[in-house]
Formats: sequence, C-alpha cells, structure tokens
Amino acid sequence: MHVGFIGLGSQGAPMARRIAEAGHGTTLWARRAASLEPFADTAAKTAATPAELAAACDLVCVCVVDDTDVEEVLTGENGVLAGLRPGGVIAVHSTVHPDTCHRLAEVAARQDVRLVDAPVSGGGGAAAEGRLLVMAGGDADAVELCRPVFAAYASPVIHTGPLGSGQLTKLLNNLLFTAHLATAASTFALGRELGVDTAGLAEVITHGTGTSFALTRVHAAGGALDRMAPVAGPLLQKDVRILTELARAADADPGAVLAAADAALGLMGHRR
Repeated sequence: MHVGFIGLGSQGAPMARRIAEAGHGTTLWARRAASLEPFADTAAKTAATPAELAAACDLVCVCVVDDTDVEEVLTGENGVLAGLRPGGVIAVHSTVHPDTCHRLAEVAARQDVRLVDAPVSGGGGAAAEGRLLVMAGGDADAVELCRPVFAAYASPVIHTGPLGSGQLTKLLNNLLFTAHLATAASTFALGRELGVDTAGLAEVITHGTGTSFALTRVHAAGGALDRMAPVAGPLLQKDVRILTELARAADADPGAVLAAADAALGLMGHRR
C-alpha cells in the first residue's frame, strides 16, 4: 500500500516517519512547509493538497487536533475525499466524537471509501519507538488492511469493534486518566500537609498497588497539575465533555470517575 499521512505534530510526525522508514510508500501534506522539512532525509514524497496526496494513496492516515480539522481535511475543497480512489481507506487517528466518524463514513461510502476510527495513546516518544496503542473501530477487513501500517508505530493494535468504538474506548481511557490526575495530585497535596517526603511517597506508590501512569506524570511535574494544565487541560476538557454528552444521551450514569475527572479539570483551570 501507498500511505498518505496528514497531521505532522508532536505525535503525528514520528508516526509518519515510522511509516516511511518501514518501507511503505509514503506521501505527506501539511499546512506549514516547516512541518515537512524534517522528512527531507526520508523517501517520503509531499503533496500540494490533501486531494493530491489522496490520489496517490490506498490508505490515508489523519492525525489532526479536533473534529473541525478532521472534517476540513477530509471533505473541504481539495480534501482527501476529492482525490481518494474507490476502495481506499481513511484512518482517523485523532480523538473526536464518534458521531463525527459515523457522519464522515457515510460520506466516504458514497464513493466506495471505508473509514476506520483509530485513535492512539502514548505520545510522541512511544510513536518514535513503535509502541503506541491503537484502538481501531470499524469493518474488520478494513482494520486488517491497515494493521501492517499501524504496526510500524504501534504495539498493540486492538480492534475494539464497530465504527466509533475506537473513539468511545479512547474517551473512556482519557476520562479515567483525568480522574487519576486528580487523585494523584490530591494524594501528593495531602502527603505534604502531613509532612511526608513526596519523593519518597512517589517511589513507594510507583512500586505499590496505588500506582498509575497519571501518578508518574504528576510526580514528574512537581506533584501538582499546574505545569500540565496549558497543554493537557484543553484536550482533556474536550474529551470529558464529549463523553459526558454521550453518557447523557444514553441515560448512563458516569458515577465517581466523572466527579474525579471534574476535580482534575478544576485544578487545571479548565472546568468542564
């Protein structure tokens, strides 16, 4: 397969590099020419528009920031769907509303293009090392078609079920991560008030039953959420809002995890 990649940010750029270095034919597009410069030492080609990129590809991976960006890249003037041939596949690596994926999949299906929702977790470092987590929702055959490409930057690649299930799974993961941020930060704060050395506390917890990935990030950030807030706050706020909306529509009670997540958003100054 020839693979197109759009979204060369801190996470997308190492993903695209892994695709090119794995030997897949690769074409890139970016709004800013500066985003393409780091790929000068690879065999990756560049395109002037998403449509031009798509015309050369069998699979197009999209890793942009939010729903609006995904829709614009796929359906806008000179978007991916203006160039992708019948039989092509689109993989949405962005974390967006499941309804966005369903709506775009309907549009894509009109020209015999399949869409897979495949949000990722792990960050740029994990992408560069080939150990991202991919949660893929959609037609099983389409997911399997994508799997050799996903394997260039991810392990494991988990097929979570039908279209939209990848996004739901990622949103639930992020809700729990946000909740863990609150419990970790408040644990460190309580430890300080009780006169416990927070460095020793962190070392104990990371080797004990109370550990979590969130706790390691909070400890690395000085035991509070202030340093994380400018970047993590808006992204987690978006994800918690989407999941709250989905839970409300399904008449499902999020329970304690939402209360803890709300506490974390409050500590970061990005209330839901």
